[in-house]
Amino acid sequence: MLALALRAQRLLDATRAVDFLAPLALRLYLAPVFWMAGTNKLAAFDSTVEWFGNPDWGLGLPLPWLMAALATGTEILGAVLLVLGLGVRWVSIPLMVTMIVAALTVHWQNGWLAIAEGSGSLFATERTVGAIERLDRAKDILREHGNYSWLTENGSLVILNNGIEFAATYFVMLLALFFVGAGRFLSVDYWVRARLVARD
Repeated sequence: MLALALRAQRLLDATRAVDFLAPLALRLYLAPVFWMAGTNKLAAFDSTVEWFGNPDWGLGLPLPWLMAALATGTEILGAVLLVLGLGVRWVSIPLMVTMIVAALTVHWQNGWLAIAEGSGSLFATERTVGAIERLDRAKDILREHGNYSWLTENGSLVILNNGIEFAATYFVMLLALFFVGAGRFLSVDYWVRARLVARD
């Protein structure tokens, strides 16, 4: 039994030869997420500032122009740096802060779920159960009065709950990158560090 456990451990250890793939995958997954978020804010920057500052229908944040500019710049620059693998541990910090702010100001009051699920879900709330009831009614109306199969042939109809699920997931991914870095071989950070160590 011990020999089998040792063999299994050696097999696991052998996978470390390609351990650079994990941070690369995290970087390449997160980069388009932040690029789209940042460029969407930039494309409608005045509206973004208004939404950041308005206490009635927006976030009610202080210094909305500055906050919007910081969020937009962090997301766009962060996306570029993640793709390059440059300063990944450093850029993970403001990106994590952005995710915390988003989770607390935009998503927190909506609970955990990003997409509404019914009462069978562990994280369902009254809000999501009510959303599913309305979704089921909307589907009935579409089945009766519309071409439901055409409407859903490329995917199911859902209701966005806008909970903290995505922001929390991105935060955890960034936290992993903060600790492990950009990864070997396929990042600028790796080659910069290798050159600095060689000079030392």
